[in-house]
Amino acid sequence: MNDFLIIGGGIAGLSVGARLSALGTVTILEAEEALGYHASGRSAALFDETYGHPTATALNRASRDYHATANGGILSDRGLMIVARTQDDAAFEHDIRVMKMDEIAPSEARDMIPILNPKTLSRAAFHADAWDMDTDLLMQNFAKQVRRNGGNILTTQRAERIERTAQGWRVHTKDQAHEARILVNAAGAWVDQIAQMAGITPLGFTPMRRSMARLPAPGGHDVGGWPMVLGAGETWYAKPDAGKLLVSPAEEDLQEPHDAWADDMVLAEGLARYEEMVTEPVTRLETSWAGLRTMSPDRVMVIGHDPHDPAFFWHAGQGGNGFQTSPAASQLAADLIAGRAPEVGTELATQLSPQRFAR
Repeated sequence: MNDFLIIGGGIAGLSVGARLSALGTVTILEAEEALGYHASGRSAALFDETYGHPTATALNRASRDYHATANGGILSDRGLMIVARTQDDAAFEHDIRVMKMDEIAPSEARDMIPILNPKTLSRAAFHADAWDMDTDLLMQNFAKQVRRNGGNILTTQRAERIERTAQGWRVHTKDQAHEARILVNAAGAWVDQIAQMAGITPLGFTPMRRSMARLPAPGGHDVGGWPMVLGAGETWYAKPDAGKLLVSPAEEDLQEPHDAWADDMVLAEGLARYEEMVTEPVTRLETSWAGLRTMSPDRVMVIGHDPHDPAFFWHAGQGGNGFQTSPAASQLAADLIAGRAPEVGTELATQLSPQRFAR
């Protein structure tokens, strides 16, 4: 029997598994053939300490040193810009206040991103305090830590039935049964389904689709040194990626848990919002995809023991902040499971606890 059984092989499950592997025996079960197949494999991969709900930004701050230094670090320079039309003033003011950005002249913004349209660009803001994340390397590092400490990471192990036992839990997959004292639910969009299977009351998570398109470098420009750019109010965003440009409509459309794909109409609408702000039209999409950003009812992550069964542990609702927060969030999970005072502080741990949904 394992000490800890983790359902989900994305960044949430891998990071928690790495932390818990220092406390006991760990097995991670991933339903798909590859780790990080769903939301974790479809991330915009930017670290910006100021992005997200205040609880997420607190975890971002606590994760920054790890991202910068652990295993040689996974960050590289990028920067972040917000652009606005005249009618976007209110959203722009809100964004730069929350994200602690400095307003710059439109001409300075065009110096950084020469395809910005001077006819529509009214205001811009920028900060250099944003980095590309090597998300694949981060997942590999956590997976190596699990295996180095004797843990197991198993793919194609979809949970089909979960039993509560006197010793803990038994999870049945297609051809195996796995047992552990504590079950960690890090199943992304499927966390409520896993809870139901285990006889635990679901908390009401909502998977929200976010689509992405990869475009050729616009106008043949070298985009490598461009910052990531957001439309005010996060109505779209664009980010350089390996000589190409990723563009997203930044939608949040409610979905059932599934292997998500981009909606053509939503993608077209988002690309039109992007095109309004640039001088180079979109002439070709190289590929497109989508992921599911899973939100709790109050849009705050859920990390902690279930209110009615402490042997069931929630690590869910990352809502697009899974990579950014993973070092601190996983450390919090390990601290709670080990019965230690949380490194991130009791106040933040309480804000993230599933106890807030107890009924």
